[in-house]
Amino acid sequence: MQDPCQLVRKTFGDDVAKEMRFVVKSVVGEENFIDMQPNMSNNFCCGGGGGFLQATGYADQRRQYGKIKFDQIMATGADYCITPCHNCHSQIHDLSEYYEGHFPVVHIWTLIALSCGFLGENEREYLGEDLCDCGLEDIEK
Repeated sequence: MQDPCQLVRKTFGDDVAKEMRFVVKSVVGEENFIDMQPNMSNNFCCGGGGGFLQATGYADQRRQYGKIKFDQIMATGADYCITPCHNCHSQIHDLSEYYEGHFPVVHIWTLIALSCGFLGENEREYLGEDLCDCGLEDIEK
């Protein structure tokens, strides 16, 4: 799971990082959670710059800096990267495509909605093939 700079390092610290891990583990199962190293307040920035770099067009610089995060994600061997921040989501999704990581990047709220059974068909763009149809039969009823 990505620990966003603004939320974890610059504001609420490890307490909020621990709370997010509790939520994710509750949703996906503790046995399916793989943490990055380092993590929480010591985690690496994704390189998205709080949305600044995506908005200003410095794609080469953003991707070069983000390679650190990409390598960190790949080292986990995880099938997904979960992000609570939309800027991190955008950056890490781009890194996965650019460096051909082939891992889906999913917002934490997407997993919560999926686990509760109310994730709509139009909200599944970033889910992998293993989850993209999960629970749709329940929604249609």
